[in-house]
Amino acid sequence: MISRRNFIKTAVLTGVAGALPLYFLRNSYAIYQPEDFVSPLAIPPQLFGRMQDGKKIFDLNLQQSTTEFFKGLKTPTIGINSTFLGSTLRVSRGDKVILNVKNQLNESSTLHWHGVHLPAKMDGGPHQVVEKGQTWSPEFEINQPASMQWYHSHAYHRTGIQVYHGLAGLFYIDEKDSQDFELPDKYGVNDIPLVIQDRDFRQDGSFRYISSMHDQMAGIQGSEILVNGVVRPKLTVKNKQMRLRILNGANARILNLEFSDQREFIQIGSDGGLLEQAVRLRKIRLAPAERAEILVSFSDNEDLMLRHTPLPQRAAMGGMMGMMSRMMGGDDRPFNVMRFVSKKPEGDIIKVPAKMATLPTWISEQPVKTRHFELDVQMGMMGGAARGGNGFTINNAFYDPSRIDEVVRLGAVEVWEFRNNSPLPHPMHIHDIQFRILTRNGKPPALNERGLKDTVLVFPDETVRVITKFENYADDSAPYMYHCHNLEHEDKGMMGQFLVKA
Repeated sequence: MISRRNFIKTAVLTGVAGALPLYFLRNSYAIYQPEDFVSPLAIPPQLFGRMQDGKKIFDLNLQQSTTEFFKGLKTPTIGINSTFLGSTLRVSRGDKVILNVKNQLNESSTLHWHGVHLPAKMDGGPHQVVEKGQTWSPEFEINQPASMQWYHSHAYHRTGIQVYHGLAGLFYIDEKDSQDFELPDKYGVNDIPLVIQDRDFRQDGSFRYISSMHDQMAGIQGSEILVNGVVRPKLTVKNKQMRLRILNGANARILNLEFSDQREFIQIGSDGGLLEQAVRLRKIRLAPAERAEILVSFSDNEDLMLRHTPLPQRAAMGGMMGMMSRMMGGDDRPFNVMRFVSKKPEGDIIKVPAKMATLPTWISEQPVKTRHFELDVQMGMMGGAARGGNGFTINNAFYDPSRIDEVVRLGAVEVWEFRNNSPLPHPMHIHDIQFRILTRNGKPPALNERGLKDTVLVFPDETVRVITKFENYADDSAPYMYHCHNLEHEDKGMMGQFLVKA
């Protein structure tokens, strides 16, 4: 007899295989060569807010517009104070902030402050709905280390499509004297944000969102790569050492990035801020919602690409899992992301110290509880009609906004264990807190995964254990979320909610 798990894997394979011809026909990113990358990289404008009564106030308008990604074609988009995406919000540790979110869209929405430590009622999850024409004004104090966070829609069943059309932006947290060495910090000059996304377009320029079984099950993976909203961009390098703050802002695509000459670079930060020790790399893997800060050195007269290469972890798998990973698309062949051109870069190259940050261990505080989360896929009638017959579960349950899945005590140190029983990878995100990865299948994580994180990629048949402490904020009724950050999986049920109680 075939097991339930193998039956589901076979069903997923069959469904995805049926969609492959359309998927591969419309994915043409592999043909783009360096000379095709000519559009100047856009740098998101910074928004510092306005001071009033000792508080920093930001006015954020969710608005509909059009964006010209291709000359002569107007793509209907949504953005925050712009046509597509939003400004980079700049705050400092200790700031008291008010974020006035005015919804000028034709539908309800939300804005979630991803990676930010804050009260549950201010989190911007699916419960904090901003109806069209209304304004929501969360207020909280910035209480975490310097880092690059971000904000995006978290609308119930609509997160994927709203983010796809542009509802996202960066959220920088600064901290005076956060390190005893000078990092490149001239925004847009030697400190460059890179929001990497992928999109599909129709011939009239409009976005194509979910047009196959592959899109529904694997998540949408587009044929055009955008960086800061620009197709095939080029950056003119001005300094010998560049700090790149990278966000994988895609709905579903996992990125495995390297430079075309396979040069070494230095990772200095992850989701929650600086690492304890810098890590020298030639490739870096980022799942949707993961961030990385890297330092890259350039010489005179260089012309090179940042590119995606196949993921060895998945390409090496044999049998059904290997077939599944190859069918998931996007990761099984290389493509170029953006171009870097240097002529005579200026400035110095800093020496990164042996120790950059002191991070909490938590393990010494004796975890009071280990929670187990089984990640799975449901097909056909098991998946529910509201999800088109297919869906994704945590502990065999779809998200229910009326159900509290977990209750955590304020101040508790806990281990959360994610076990992936499905044939698809899941980047798991926990709201409010940063965690540290303890193990992957019983082994210590890679050196660059040992910093503070809020999102962790869990591959098929993998078990990942993380540890964290729930501090500062408690609420008996307002929950936080935990979910897969493949946005199509989130919209199809792979989400739960937890209360932190005093």
